[in-house]
Amino acid sequence: MVVRNISQAKAELSALIEQVLKGNEVILAKAGKPVARLVAYRGPSGPRKPGCMAGEISVAADFDSLPDDIAETFGMHPPVR
Repeated sequence: MVVRNISQAKAELSALIEQVLKGNEVILAKAGKPVARLVAYRGPSGPRKPGCMAGEISVAADFDSLPDDIAETFGMHPPVR
């Protein structure tokens, strides 16, 4: 594991990326305290499956309707009833 303060990391970014590519973990610190971790990007775990949450999400019937006062705030005319 490699630990660098942010100011050092700015100057050594390319070298730190090389360390990550070799499988090392890089910890970025601010005032000596760890704040971030650089690790190799592995991409998505697998292909996304469309519709995998079917039946688990619902949209309210009035989703597209704004209250009259909010519509007016955005310069929209309230719907005619």
